[in-house]
Amino acid sequence: MLRLGAQRLRGLPLRSVPLRGAEPAHSLGHPRSVYTQEGEEKSPLSTETQWKDRAETVIIGGGCIGVSLAYHLAKAGMKDVVLLEKSELTAGSTWHAAGLTTYFHPGINLKKIHYYSIKLYEKLEEETGQVVGFHQPGSIRIATTPVRVDEFKYQMTRTRWHATEQYIIEPEKIQEMFPLLNMSKVLAGLYNPGDGHIDPYSLTMALAAGARKYGAFLKYPAPVTSLKPRSDGTWEVETPQGSMRTNRIVNAAGFWAREVGKMIGLEHALIPVQHQYVVTSTIPEVKALKRELPVIRDLEGSYYLRQERDGLLFGPYESQEKMKLQDSWVTNGVPPGFGKELFESDLDRIMEYVEVAMEMVPVLKKANIINIVNGPITYSPDILPMVGPHQGVRNYWVAIGFGYGIIHAGGVGKYLSDWILHGEPPFDLIELDPNRYGKWTTTQYTEAKARESYGFNNIVGYPKEERFAGRPTQRISGLYSTLESKCSMGFHAGWEQPHWFYKPGQDTQYKPSFCRTNWFEPVGSEYKQVMQRVGVIDLSPFGKFNIKGQDSMKLLDYLFANVVPKVGFTNISHMLTPKGRVYAELTVSHQSPGEFLLITGSGSELHDLRWIEEEAIKGGYDVEIRNITDELGVLGIAGPQARKVLQKLTSEDLSDDVFKFLQTKSLKVSNIPVTAIRISYTGELGWELYHRREDSAALYDVIMNAGQEEGIDNFGTYAMNALRLEKAFRAWGSEMNCDTNPLEAGLEYFVKLNKPADFIGKQALKQIKAKGLKRRLVCLTLATDDVDPEGNESIWYNGKVVGNTTSGSYSYSIQKSLAFAYVPVELSKVGQQVEVELLGKNYPAVIIQEPLVLTEPARNRLQKKSGKDKI
Repeated sequence: MLRLGAQRLRGLPLRSVPLRGAEPAHSLGHPRSVYTQEGEEKSPLSTETQWKDRAETVIIGGGCIGVSLAYHLAKAGMKDVVLLEKSELTAGSTWHAAGLTTYFHPGINLKKIHYYSIKLYEKLEEETGQVVGFHQPGSIRIATTPVRVDEFKYQMTRTRWHATEQYIIEPEKIQEMFPLLNMSKVLAGLYNPGDGHIDPYSLTMALAAGARKYGAFLKYPAPVTSLKPRSDGTWEVETPQGSMRTNRIVNAAGFWAREVGKMIGLEHALIPVQHQYVVTSTIPEVKALKRELPVIRDLEGSYYLRQERDGLLFGPYESQEKMKLQDSWVTNGVPPGFGKELFESDLDRIMEYVEVAMEMVPVLKKANIINIVNGPITYSPDILPMVGPHQGVRNYWVAIGFGYGIIHAGGVGKYLSDWILHGEPPFDLIELDPNRYGKWTTTQYTEAKARESYGFNNIVGYPKEERFAGRPTQRISGLYSTLESKCSMGFHAGWEQPHWFYKPGQDTQYKPSFCRTNWFEPVGSEYKQVMQRVGVIDLSPFGKFNIKGQDSMKLLDYLFANVVPKVGFTNISHMLTPKGRVYAELTVSHQSPGEFLLITGSGSELHDLRWIEEEAIKGGYDVEIRNITDELGVLGIAGPQARKVLQKLTSEDLSDDVFKFLQTKSLKVSNIPVTAIRISYTGELGWELYHRREDSAALYDVIMNAGQEEGIDNFGTYAMNALRLEKAFRAWGSEMNCDTNPLEAGLEYFVKLNKPADFIGKQALKQIKAKGLKRRLVCLTLATDDVDPEGNESIWYNGKVVGNTTSGSYSYSIQKSLAFAYVPVELSKVGQQVEVELLGKNYPAVIIQEPLVLTEPARNRLQKKSGKDKI
């Protein structure tokens, strides 16, 4: 029966039937008219007849993303918002999209984007008078394996502290909601009420009507032919209709975004992929239903399926081996004139997924296909879009790389509008930062990762997930070849960095899990190595900047909430936003008068550099800022024997009184020049050694040889995370980011409100302090069953969700789980008992006095004090 059904699906000729949200399939290169809902031909020309010479913001691209931004900027009161579209609104990827909308996202703040989009779409028709064709039957993700059920539990604890409605439902409830399913393999469902689908064309036209209503100027056809930056930071935008000067550009050009980027010398890491979905004719069993079916996502089958009128629409995500990239567009550019065209359909490519869908939804076996839509959608290497200002180019913003543009359009339009108008992002979305890619992101890498990301669309999303396509990049430290065979590497902004090391006889495979897995014991050994002896870690992925010039002190005093360190010293400093939130955390080392070395995490390199450069330009500071990330390698050495090992290799006195904690010195280690900073994220005695990248292997070898007597060995980032949590060290991106202020994060020590400089965020922080805090970061311990907190899990108290964890690990010292968490102030006292939800179970937890383990400098101070007291 399945084979018959497959043949029937295969053999039917296509008929041209205009569909809501999907027009008939045509081969590439045969443009056609645009049809309205009623099928009447509509002029593709905009109603704007005048031309504007000046604009506050020019948005390039008239898909749903660009139009949403125009709508939000104009509605928020910005004057002179201009959108330029090369052909007609929705051309590109918007018009042929399947139009799915969902509250679900495995990430954290992207849930906010999805939530806002759906709430906007619910009221858009009333606001604009334009029908949007929004259906909200809900959606169900189907679990057919036990590990998928665990994933649902994992996602539930990450969702309960958000506004999103989400539930795990039993097979009986699934069958009641979707009676056409074959339930033989179904174990559970993840249900989001309010999910559904919307007509992309109607949505875009409603947003366009709203944008015009609030004063935006939408001009098309108006292809941008040239972008010229001016010395004052403004832009000259040229089109066949004329040129226009603007204060900022937003590239929202979809799969033309690469072409727009090339106009100013940027190579955006984007590639179009071919995505197909199939639409059936009327199916009697569907027509007979009394209510619309929820959208189904069969995760093991790797497809989505929804009702389309009285038939069904389903779209698979093929494996990376079978999916098709439109790579010729990367090398040769998008064909001129391509707009509302599709690729030839290729049912053979998706046939195995069609057969799986027919097994899960048996009525498909008898269905006739009336349409196969095979259109281009744009992928970034990691499947997430790029949203925000671009480093290295003034006043150039992007909203590109949307594989799921319909659900992102509303929320991203609002997010970017708020950022542009208020000078800071409304909440943290560093995972969308366009500056997460750099010069290391080659076309070959982009192709390999996009292929992998597309094929992995529906794989199980584990914590600590690693994906291996396109690796390694050119960003390998000098130790890569030495360490590669000894450890499990993690990917950090293009770099390979050891996560954990294995010994002979240990399981070396990558085995992701929601519970403790094969790295648990080895990481425990590395923890002991650092606590009892001495360990070495490769920290080369750190972002590294050199700042000097006559205004360098003034710039840093304005950028950072902490004081500027004295020459020869280092401190931890935070850049705050105007609203007093933590934009970044860096270590600042004053190397020589007016010259500084700034260090940030690998994932924040260009994110932080852009902010620093922008403030330097805005304030007219006379400084030179260099990104030296790729020039320097970094080795960390930590543990009670670290001084003894290093002292063998240098004539510099490393004693505690001479080389103090947080001092920085230039010295030679076995004739290799290094900048040594006495600091360690482990909280133990240690140094970070900054050196020329080409010296990394030699430096590592001499240190390892010198430490043989002390039992020196390697350790990775997993052990470092466990060590830093025990010392109550915060991590940017977890305990602090653009969602948090430094006071609630417990960073008061690093914030100097009484320093003379009016640093960014100072006034806002004073107001926050005066009003009082609503929540605080606390440290929790909990006893679990083979599972540890990772961060973003729900905190329960008296049967209600009251907060969330930010990061967590197993504490190898007390042999319990340890986590940071935000809780209401009234629940933040030491000894307070709460619960942490892990994999569907609530575990008792207690707030402890932090830190769990004192840092080495603190232990030293206590020891000296104790000695004096005895005397």
